[in-house]
Amino acid sequence: MHALVTGAAGFIGFHLARLLLGQGHRVTGIDNLCDYYSVRLKEDRLHLLEGMEGFSFVKGDLADKACMERLFAEGGFTHVVNLAAQAGVRYSLINPMAYISSNIVGFANILEGCRRHAVRHLVFASSSSVYGLDATQPYTPHQAASHPVSLYAATKRSDELMAHAYAHLYGIPCTGLRFFTVYGPWGRPDMALSIFASAMRRGEPIKIFNQGRMRRDFTYIDDIVEPMARLLDMPPAANPGWDAASADPATSSAPWRILNLGRGQTVELGRFIETLEEVMGRAAVKEYLPMQDGDVLSTWSDISDAEALTGWTPRTSLKEGIARFYEWFASYYDPSRC
Repeated sequence: MHALVTGAAGFIGFHLARLLLGQGHRVTGIDNLCDYYSVRLKEDRLHLLEGMEGFSFVKGDLADKACMERLFAEGGFTHVVNLAAQAGVRYSLINPMAYISSNIVGFANILEGCRRHAVRHLVFASSSSVYGLDATQPYTPHQAASHPVSLYAATKRSDELMAHAYAHLYGIPCTGLRFFTVYGPWGRPDMALSIFASAMRRGEPIKIFNQGRMRRDFTYIDDIVEPMARLLDMPPAANPGWDAASADPATSSAPWRILNLGRGQTVELGRFIETLEEVMGRAAVKEYLPMQDGDVLSTWSDISDAEALTGWTPRTSLKEGIARFYEWFASYYDPSRC
């Protein structure tokens, strides 16, 4: 396998690339190393990947059409995993055009590259945020996801629909993965776990929205990348039983599918914080704030389809995952830097 992993310097991209390299595959990574969060963290991830056999890196932007055309023409990729995106729900309220450029234009360039160069399987990151206002939980990809509440979520849902069009028109096997609140070592500093740990080490208050009455399907990074790696050699085929009169949103008459990847459990934010307090051995100073625009009250994944397909069941408990995160966090950030 020669996989193109976009966003290879990002949190999930780094972990997936490292896993694939460890399995003996070739990986080409691309990342624009934008400064949405610490470039140093991205460079440190890349440094580890560059020390592994079979890895090559291209600095480039998915929205740069000429760059992407060259990359695909020269790459000879058998598989593509698109993990590059402008991330963050709240930032989409501040800088919406960054999401259009990266998540829409950039993804269109990925689809065109796959179309022109006979890629065997395109796997791409979607998000649990696409479920939006839908209150039916646990979320299953077989339910509609038609009411996103942030531009970030809308761009991810758009990617799913764009991929379906290319699968239908050109026969490109496409798998969209809706991730649920991924955390772990080398995680993004703008995510709740890093924000909370940094503030608690400094003795500063942590901001808790909606009085802490939020629930999330917190998923440890290994329980995301392991099934992803397995899925790469499992391209979807057209569903012969797909009925347009009662259309299943997760499959199609085209070689396309949508899967949830999560822990399959929902945890209240307060319990999440209590677990971090136990691991760190200190209490958090809490500042309670109202619900934020673009946020949702709860996420909870039905992962039965992904489990049946890959044979992988999430194995990392919340306490074990937070402990692994904090072991890395404490060694990576010294007190003066966090």
